[in-house]
This record gives sequence, structure tokens and C-alpha cells, in this order.
Amino acid sequence: MVKVTISLDSDLAIEVMLLAGTRSPQDAVELIVRDYLARGHRTEARAGNASDQERLTDRRSAPGEGR
Repeated sequence: MVKVTISLDSDLAIEVMLLAGTRSPQDAVELIVRDYLARGHRTEARAGNASDQERLTDRRSAPGEGR
């Protein structure tokens, strides 16, 4: 996996470390990003994705059959 270096404000890094419960800002940011992505995948699995919404919108706007 390719690594990326990102600069953060020290106050932000400390808050992230406290929130994640880690001693390393690198680990803290990684944990929070992984959690954010996992939440997005769980939400998408429950609610569907954008293409599902378009499919449902088209279906609702179509005239009723037999009319």
C-alpha cells in the first residue's frame, strides 16, 4: 500500500489522538478514516446507493400501467 504524508494543525492532531485513544497521530488519523469509511459502507448497505435512488425515482414518476 502506498503511504501519503499529510500535514495537520497540532491541535487537530491532539484532538484526533484523544478521540481515537492512541499515542500516535498517524494511528489516530488512520483509525478515524477507516471508521468513517466503514460507516459510509454500512449506511449505503442499509439505504442503497445513488443509482438505486435514480431507479426508484424513475419508477415512481412513470404513469401507472393500464391507465
